[in-house]
Amino acid sequence: MTPTAYWTHNTAYHPWILRRVRGRGRILDVGCGDGLLIERAAPVCGQVTGIEPHSDAARRARERLARTENAAVIEGDFFGTALPAGSFDAVVFAASLHHMDEEAALLRAKELLAPGGILLVVGLTKPAGAADVLVEAARVIPAKIGSVLHGERRGGEIGVPTKSPAHTTAELRRICMRTLPGVKFRRGLYYRVLAEWEKRARL
Repeated sequence: MTPTAYWTHNTAYHPWILRRVRGRGRILDVGCGDGLLIERAAPVCGQVTGIEPHSDAARRARERLARTENAAVIEGDFFGTALPAGSFDAVVFAASLHHMDEEAALLRAKELLAPGGILLVVGLTKPAGAADVLVEAARVIPAKIGSVLHGERRGGEIGVPTKSPAHTTAELRRICMRTLPGVKFRRGLYYRVLAEWEKRARL
């Protein structure tokens, strides 16, 4: 069966990611799932590599990308996979950061980036306190409209492992700001947060 595209609250941010990685040489997709983002990024990037710890998802990613010459999938753990420092022009966590130790993962991603490389995060957080509840409530109607218009599919339907986030938005923001000085951090529409950081060359 030929793999197909689909829409979720995570893939809704693929266009945001693609705009930022377009024209870059070496891209790393951490927790690539079934490879949909890699498939979309390959035509606009030099080489796209995915890391996926779950065997079934990695297998389906390889099937999806079997005819994509500039794409590769590594089945393994992000921390246990040997990758050269400074070897990527972009590292992406598309709804995968909360599956691991966030701070440790961001620090490793920094090491893997070449000078001028960018780190992109589409993150999940848990609501906490009245302010978060109000923000989430304000996003419900537009998010549901988007879900209906795009024919949203759930993670369980596409066989992608899911996990509930352990940190609030404020906690993840603090982690990002502590780890990535100058990071751009904001809330997205579909119950996600977005972080973007560029690794500056040392003077």
